[in-house]
Formats: sequence, structure tokens, C-alpha cells
Amino acid sequence: MTTPADSRLQRLQALLADAPVIPVITVPELRHAVPLARALVAGGIRTLEITLRTPVARDAARAIIAEVPEAVVGIGTVLTPDDLEAARDLGARFALSPGATPELLRAAAASDMAFMPGIATPSELMQVLAAGFTIAKFFPAVPAGGMAALKALGGPFPQARFCPTGGIGEADAKAWLGLPNVVAVGGSWLAPEAEIKAGNFAAITERARRTLAALV
Repeated sequence: MTTPADSRLQRLQALLADAPVIPVITVPELRHAVPLARALVAGGIRTLEITLRTPVARDAARAIIAEVPEAVVGIGTVLTPDDLEAARDLGARFALSPGATPELLRAAAASDMAFMPGIATPSELMQVLAAGFTIAKFFPAVPAGGMAALKALGGPFPQARFCPTGGIGEADAKAWLGLPNVVAVGGSWLAPEAEIKAGNFAAITERARRTLAALV
């Protein structure tokens, strides 16, 4: 019998199987949201993390979900159970957090939302695993020890899989994805704020294409 936790995990695994690279997007103004999502989709990157870091973030996610059906929208910077519920209400396909409090883990375990909690240390990973989550966001990836840290975590925690985010760029994404316990990488390099504000969406499309081509 499939449990709710099994269902969440299966949906998250299916999403990540098609998303080796997940852009971490901070939308400065609502008018940028849909053109930005379309630019990334045109470059072959469909799975997007919209962070809750700006006042327009929720409206931006709502607009992308409504107007860019090819996009698979996740909500990032989920800090509280209310944020998690908001992600679900928006129609997001998954949610991510930079860390994980006991309160947030309890809410996520009780929710049907596919969720990727954040960890940076072995103790945090143990708490996440104990709550039933085997795929975690490793954040901030480079400051928290980089690839060496993830290799070390693979020893005592062979069941855990990671989406490292924080300090990863176009040049080293492939190396991170080469680690056996990494299922995807996240990063803001795909959609720099300066290009978003300038409306230079063609550059974002080209970078998305170039990034995916380099992973082959």
C-alpha cells in the first residue's frame, strides 16, 4: 500500500528526473515573471524555483502557473507552515526550504505537497530523515563544505539524495551532478537579477541552452 510519504517522494523523484538544473529565481517585479519563465522554458529548463524573497513572489508564481503551463513551478524560501500552505494553495508542484525547523517538518509530513527540506550539517540531515524526507536541499552548498561535504555525507547516509544550491555556477554544475547522491543542482546563475531587470531574456534563454548542452 502506498503511503502519503511514498506518494510525495515518488512525485518529487519524477520531477527531479526531468530537472537536472533548477534555477533559483527571485522576481523583482511582477511584470518580469511570465517573460522570465518563458525564456527559461525556451532554453529547455522547465522546472523553476520561485523564491518567496520579494513582495511580488506569490503573485509571480501564480502568474507563471496560469500563463506558462509548460513550466513546473516550485516555491522556495519556505520558512513556515504558512509558507508551505501558501505554496499548495498557489498550485505549486513542489516546495523547498533553506533549512528545517521541527514545526515545518511536522507540517510538511502532514501535507501532500512534494517537499525538499534544507540541510547543511549531519545533525540537520538526521532530523530530516527522521521526519521521513530522503531528498534534501543542501544549502548553502559551497560555504557548507562543497562537494567534499556531500561525498562525506554519502558514507553514513547512503539513503539520502540532494539538490545542492548556493555558490554553484555554470562551470561546475556538471561536476556536482556527477556525485552519486546528487539528483539535481540549483542556482541563481541561470537568471541573474541584472538581466531580469534589463529585460534581457534572450541572454537567459541562451544560458539555459548552454548549461543543458554542457551536461551531456
